Amino acid sequence: MKTIHTDCLVLGAGLAGSAYAWHAARAGFKVELLSLGEPLRANSDWAQGGIIYDTTPDPAALVRDILEASDGTANPAAIDQLVREGPAAVKDLLLDNLQVDFDRDTAGRLDLAREGGHTERRIIHAKDATGHAILAALAPRVDQTPGITRRSGFAAIDLATLSHSSSDARDRYEPLTCFGCYALDTAVGEVVAFVAKKTILATGGLGGIYLHTTNQPGSVGHGVAMAYRVGARLMDLEYVQFHPTVATLPGVAPFLVTEALRGEGAVLVDAAGRRFMDGVHPLGSLAPRDVVSRAIKQHLATAGEACVYLDLSALKPEFIRERFPGIHQRCLAGGLDITRERIPVVPAAHFSCGGVHADLQGRTNVRHLNAIGETACTGLHGANRLASTSLLECLVGARAAAGADLAELRQSLLNTQICPVPREWKSPARAADLMLIRQDLHQIRTTMWNYAGIIRSPRRLARARRILLELREDIQAFYRDCRPTAELIELRNAVQTALLVVHAATLNPISKGCHFVTEDEQA
Repeated sequence: MKTIHTDCLVLGAGLAGSAYAWHAARAGFKVELLSLGEPLRANSDWAQGGIIYDTTPDPAALVRDILEASDGTANPAAIDQLVREGPAAVKDLLLDNLQVDFDRDTAGRLDLAREGGHTERRIIHAKDATGHAILAALAPRVDQTPGITRRSGFAAIDLATLSHSSSDARDRYEPLTCFGCYALDTAVGEVVAFVAKKTILATGGLGGIYLHTTNQPGSVGHGVAMAYRVGARLMDLEYVQFHPTVATLPGVAPFLVTEALRGEGAVLVDAAGRRFMDGVHPLGSLAPRDVVSRAIKQHLATAGEACVYLDLSALKPEFIRERFPGIHQRCLAGGLDITRERIPVVPAAHFSCGGVHADLQGRTNVRHLNAIGETACTGLHGANRLASTSLLECLVGARAAAGADLAELRQSLLNTQICPVPREWKSPARAADLMLIRQDLHQIRTTMWNYAGIIRSPRRLARARRILLELREDIQAFYRDCRPTAELIELRNAVQTALLVVHAATLNPISKGCHFVTEDEQA
């Protein structure tokens, strides 16, 4: 078995993982950056709306907006860190170093947008493809930075800990400690051991455990599942945010329609053109995402309709084409001209507000294991995330975690520690049946969508748990008998993550934010 040693092992090459790698390498440390797909295959690449930046008029207003969106449950310390450190993190990496081409007005000033749940215009953006603009600038900079080795096509299988993975049996008496991971090199089908002083989980979200999602393919909570298997603390997994506006057009794959459209004046209407959100929340169509998603779900169930609509009639056609070119073109591909017609939309699983518990420096309860970005849960989002905080959370979390890690790495004790020798990985020779994997994954997704989705009930959650427990037994036996593949690793992690979400939802009888529980089975 091949073994690779490094200072920092980063699992996931989205904005959080790439930003951490950049900070660590600039400080002179060796970084291994692993991802299954190519550099831009990350949820952050698909982020449309923007990133919070200008809080100078009233920083306290952003604090209030985050708390309001979270239904009063967000961690005040995490909010304070984001509001206090966010502007500098954006300026340092995105504006000064990468010089991302954000939209500006005729005077050259950054154009500020407003989205759902925001009381002020404070969001900078690059048309309707902000995440792509950021990651497209960051990825080549990462590749040009000495000290970073990018390895695409690697699927992390399991974290390596002294308790589970050291070849020295005496290491199991040590405190719970991570020293890297085992990962599959999909190009050759071989398992490689990575031994690291610091391991950073930046594997993204878990929306892929649902039938309808805005997430990139394969986003099934890999970091959550791996962390759980080695004893890391998880929290708030019941709080899965559903984005209220995902376009559904004939012949076109469903895609996210940014909240910024509503921030500019678009409104939600039903088939008859009625603005049904006006009677639901004081902010109407700009209400927090959980409120809007739930209102749409309940309206569709009551009216028996397939979708609701985004009405853009208040926006000028030239403004739509200039400000939202990506959405305009994708809708045109489906035969819809949004300068003249309404967009049919439905909710879909979007963001995990919970995850691997981490402090404000990214540290978990497992020594030398960090979690950042959507994989982590610092409590910033509480029960529901405010729009355009996710990209900012990636930047702030990556910078804070890297700073804390680098301070430790400079200590002579850590630098001179004897790295454990990982146990040899032994894989069965049998090939996995891809048809069985796809069928099991589909069953997980339909189960989560039907029984643990936007509106939940004790009876639905109990049924989901029974189905998933039986599936997990079959999948574990399947996994033990077959050599690992990316698809099999995804299936194994998906069923575990789904069970963890259902378990968290079952334990929490209180409706808050994204987690809405009802006794009404007809809801």
